[in-house]
Amino acid sequence: MNNTKKTADPCVMVIFGATGDLTKRKLFPALYNLAKDGFLPDNFAIIGVGRQELETADFRSQIIADLKKFVENTPDKKLIEWFENRTYYTGGDFDDDKKLFKDIKNLLGEVCEAHQIPENYFYYLATPPQLFANVAGKIYKNGLGKEENGNWRRFIFEKPFGRDIESARKLNHELGKILTEKQIYRIDHYLGKETVQNILVFRFGNSIFEPIWNRNFIDHVQITVSENLGVETRGGYYDTAGALRDMIPNHIFQLITLTAMEPPVSFEADAVRDEQAKILQAIQPFTPEDVLHNAVRGQYGAGEIKKKNSVAYRSEQAVVPESDTETFAALKLSIDNWRWADVPFYIRTGKRLPSKRTDVTIQFKKAPFMLFRDTSVEKLPTNRIVIQVQPDEGITLHFGAKIPGPIVNMGAVDMDFNYVDHFGEQISTGYERLLFDCMTGDATLFQRADMVETSWGVVSPILDVWQAIPARDFPNYESGSWGPADADDLLNRDGRKWRNTVG
Repeated sequence: MNNTKKTADPCVMVIFGATGDLTKRKLFPALYNLAKDGFLPDNFAIIGVGRQELETADFRSQIIADLKKFVENTPDKKLIEWFENRTYYTGGDFDDDKKLFKDIKNLLGEVCEAHQIPENYFYYLATPPQLFANVAGKIYKNGLGKEENGNWRRFIFEKPFGRDIESARKLNHELGKILTEKQIYRIDHYLGKETVQNILVFRFGNSIFEPIWNRNFIDHVQITVSENLGVETRGGYYDTAGALRDMIPNHIFQLITLTAMEPPVSFEADAVRDEQAKILQAIQPFTPEDVLHNAVRGQYGAGEIKKKNSVAYRSEQAVVPESDTETFAALKLSIDNWRWADVPFYIRTGKRLPSKRTDVTIQFKKAPFMLFRDTSVEKLPTNRIVIQVQPDEGITLHFGAKIPGPIVNMGAVDMDFNYVDHFGEQISTGYERLLFDCMTGDATLFQRADMVETSWGVVSPILDVWQAIPARDFPNYESGSWGPADADDLLNRDGRKWRNTVG
C-alpha cells in the first residue's frame, strides 16, 4: 500500500492458463494499461503456458486480436507491437514435468537473454484451484521457484482458495511445503478497485471521520454486492459453489476488514494485514441456531429485469434441474471488539437483482429530537456515508438541511464525490494495481494464509447447516427483485431497512 515506485522491477510473467478467458479479458488488458501509463519496465516479457500446443506466432496473433477487442479506446500501435515482441508461448500437459516444465525453463533462459531481464519470475495460476499445489510443486522441482542470487520468485493464485475450512487449510499446508508465505499472493480483484483502496485513506487520512467511526456514533453497517446477471455460462462451476462461497469469504470479508479495522502502525503489508486479521478473528462465530436466525439464502426464479424476461436459475445452462444451490445470501454479523460492540454488520450478495452495484453504507445514529419538538419537523433524517465501489466509484455523504421558507422543515441532501468527475476517467480492469504490486513485492492487497482460514472458519458453520437442511422453498425470489422476503425480515425485526437503489 505504501508503494512509491514508478516502474515495476524487470521481470518475466508466466501465465498458466494463458488461453483462458481471464487472460484475454483481464490480464493482458491490465498489462497494456500499466505499460501505457509507464509502469512496466522495458526489460519485461510474458510467457503463456496452456494445455494447447501452439506456436508463439499463433499465440501472439491471438493475444493481439484480443487486446484490440478488450482494451478500451483505440489501442496504440507501437504499444501493441511492444507487447507482441515480448510475448511467448509453450504448451503441454501440466502433469508432465519431464517435458513441459523443462520447456518453460529453457524458454525463460532464452527470454531473459533476449530482453536482458534478471531472473525475476512471477507465476500467475489462472487454473482450477485443484492444480495450484501440483503446478507450484513442479515449478519448484524444476529449479524455477527458489529465490537465490538476489532474484525473486512470486506466485499469484486466483480465487477460490479452497471451498471450506478443511480444503483451505490443506491447500495452505501443501503450498507451505513448497513456498514461503512471502512468495504467495492470493489475489482478489475487488481490492484493485480505487474506492476499496481509498477506504483506508478516507478513514485514516481525514480527521473529521475517524473520531466518529465507532459504536458511539454508528448505528449499523450495510454491504451490498448485487448483480443483475444470472450465472451466464458459469452454471457448472456455480452450482457446486453458490453465492456464499463465491463472494463472502473473499470479496465481502475484505470490504468488512477495511471498513472495520483499527489504524495500522504503518502501511507496510503485514501491518495492514495484521489489523485485517484481527477483525476476521473478532467476527462472532455462528452456532447452528444463529444460522437459522441470522443467515438467509435464496434462489432466483423467473422474472423481469430492465423489461427483459429472465429464466429461473434451475433452467440455466449446466444447472441441475432440482438444484438447492443458493444464488443469494444475506448475513447479520457481529464484530466482538471495543469499537464495534452492538453494531450489526448486514451483508448481502445475489444474482438477478435489480442492478449491478457494490457499496458500503455507514448508517449513523439519529440525532436527539428534542430541539425540533415544537417545529414542523416530523422525522429527523439520519446521516450516512455510502462508499460506492462499482459501477460508479465514489463516496456520498447524506445529511439533513433546512428547506427554504418561513417554517423550520428539513429535507435530505447528498454531497457526492465521484472519481471520474474529480480525477478523470481511469481505464481499469481492476487487476492493474494488483499485478504492479506483485512485481514490486507489495503484498498489502493480497490475503495471507491466516486470513483465508479465518474467513472460511466464519462461513463453514453456515455451509454445514445449509447442507444438512436443504432449502424447501427454492426458488424464493423473482428475478428483478431484491431477494427473498426473509432478507428484509433480517433487518425489519431490528427496526432497520436495506438501502435499495437502482443505478
